[in-house]
Amino acid sequence: MRRDGIRLVCHDWGGPGLPVVLLHGLAGHAGEWDEIARRLRDRFRVVAVDQRGHGASERQPRDVSRAAYVADVVAVTRQLRLERPVLAGQSLGGHTAMLTAAAHPGLVRGLALIEAGTDRLDADAPREIDALLGSWPAPFPSLAAAAEFFGGGPVGAAWAAGLEEREGAWHPRFDRDVMVAALTENTQRSFDREWQQITCPTLAVFAQSSILSAPGIDTMLHGRTPTTATSIPASGHDLHLEHPELVSSLLTAFLDELARTDGPPRNRPAPPEQTGSPNRTDRLPPTQGRAGKPLPHDFPARHRGPHTSTSLNPSRTPPA
Repeated sequence: MRRDGIRLVCHDWGGPGLPVVLLHGLAGHAGEWDEIARRLRDRFRVVAVDQRGHGASERQPRDVSRAAYVADVVAVTRQLRLERPVLAGQSLGGHTAMLTAAAHPGLVRGLALIEAGTDRLDADAPREIDALLGSWPAPFPSLAAAAEFFGGGPVGAAWAAGLEEREGAWHPRFDRDVMVAALTENTQRSFDREWQQITCPTLAVFAQSSILSAPGIDTMLHGRTPTTATSIPASGHDLHLEHPELVSSLLTAFLDELARTDGPPRNRPAPPEQTGSPNRTDRLPPTQGRAGKPLPHDFPARHRGPHTSTSLNPSRTPPA
């Protein structure tokens, strides 16, 4: 499909029921969601998107603003006739999903954020990303070599699957300058205001070794009522690749609840600053918390281990 002259490629898995749009992170691709999509498609209409500048979509779009990414999501939902879909995204894809839900509340039925937040990024993040992507020993001689470089296992295989073959070698399907430009706006401000504007039910899934700042997560969870937060033990930023079965289960439960309670947001409580009423404190499993409910002291783990604040794996791109 095309929007404003830009090619957008979607992986439409079909399926019955509630529509779900899956959005990958910076320097990623729609294929990252394959395992989760296979687990969801028997019950839900599943669509994964190669966002502009990524995968098989337009490689060098002129506009890589946050607004352009949001407009692409809106175009996908309309052109594929997805009625009030749930938007689920990881990292920069989650950020895009969040901004879409804030700007188009009538379009979005629910929001699932996976390792995505509202923080303003450090001013050095674009430079660090440029250096990090430039350190990849691309082109890779084989997919196996690429997968090993990216850490092996499901994570390495998924990132290697995002490469393309040209002249017997494997190259990234994105350009570094586009990746840097796509992230620059996130260094200019936080997006707390947009977060407060969201009215749809929201699921926030964090890694135990999250790259998101602890104050940023605390602000999110105490900032608005209809949010359920979950932390997955023994996980990093790419937890959708590390633990697809757990992420799928969380998404399925969230989608089932939305399907049961579908309808206009009648009686949905307003944010506390508007009503002065306390947030809900429903009882959840030990690693979960409702917005406003104190979470365990180790949720998510405050340490970064040997890694920097912008990258969990030196061979990988930092998050948005």
